[in-house]
Amino acid sequence: MTALIAPTAPTAQGVGPLLRAWRERRRVSQLELALRADSSARHVSFIETGRSRPSEEMVLRLAEHLDVPVRERNALLLAAGYAPHYPETPLDDPALDALREGMERLIRGYEPYPALVVDATYQVLAANRGILMLMDGVAEHLLEPPLNAMRLTLHPEGLAPRIRNLREWRGHLLEQMERQIALHRSEPLRALYEEVAAYPVPDNAPGGEPAEPVPYFALPMQIEHEGRTLSFISSISTFNTPMDVTVAELAIETLLPADPATVKYLHTLVS
Repeated sequence: MTALIAPTAPTAQGVGPLLRAWRERRRVSQLELALRADSSARHVSFIETGRSRPSEEMVLRLAEHLDVPVRERNALLLAAGYAPHYPETPLDDPALDALREGMERLIRGYEPYPALVVDATYQVLAANRGILMLMDGVAEHLLEPPLNAMRLTLHPEGLAPRIRNLREWRGHLLEQMERQIALHRSEPLRALYEEVAAYPVPDNAPGGEPAEPVPYFALPMQIEHEGRTLSFISSISTFNTPMDVTVAELAIETLLPADPATVKYLHTLVS
C-alpha cells in the first residue's frame, strides 16, 4: 500500500561522502557530531572516508543529529546498502485518512482567513474559501491542476500584479526557497525556483509603501482585492517527528490578517 522512495543523490559514492557533505552543510565538526551521536571522532572519520561501514542504526543516528530531512535519510541508507526506513505513503491512501481529514478541517475552521496545504514543491493539496477569494483575476491556465502556490503568487498573470509590495514579497519568497534548497537538495524545488525567479518584474512594480504607516510585526503581503488593500502575515506549520516522507514534506500555510481593516473586511464577506 505504501511506496518506498528512490534516492535523491547518487549512491555510487557511498554513504561516507554524503554524510560528510551533510555535516559540513550543518557546520558541525567530526568531534561535535561524535559527541552528539555517542560515538568517537575516529569512527566518524572512518565512516566518512569509507574505511568503516556504519550500521543501519548509526546511519539513522547520525542523520538525526545532523537534522537530515526524512527523504534524504532514506537516500543515506540506500547509499550504505540498507533498505529505506521511512515509507512514502500517497496522501490519498486510506492510512492517511485521519491526517487528511484533520488538515481539511483545520483550514476550513480558519475561514474567513486564507489557508492552504502544500507539499515540498509548493503543489497545493488543499485550500479553503479564503484562498479562493484571493484567486479572482488569476489566469485560467494557472488554476489548472496541479496548482502551485509559487506560480500562482509570482506569475505575471497570477497574483503578482495585485501585490502592492511585490518586490519585497517576491524577495522574501525566493529567499525562502533558497534556504529550502540548501537544506533539502531538491532538484524539483531548484527547477521551480529557477522558473519563478525568471518571471519578469515590471519596472513600475510597487515597492510596498503603505498608504498609511502601520507598525507591522513581520513582512506582510499587501494585496489588492476589489479596490481594497488587504494585508496578511504568513505562518507555516509542519509536523513534528514525522515517520513518513509524505507527512514530513507537508506544510500548512495560514495567512493572518495584519491590520484591523483586513479583519473587518473578511468578516464582512462571510456575514
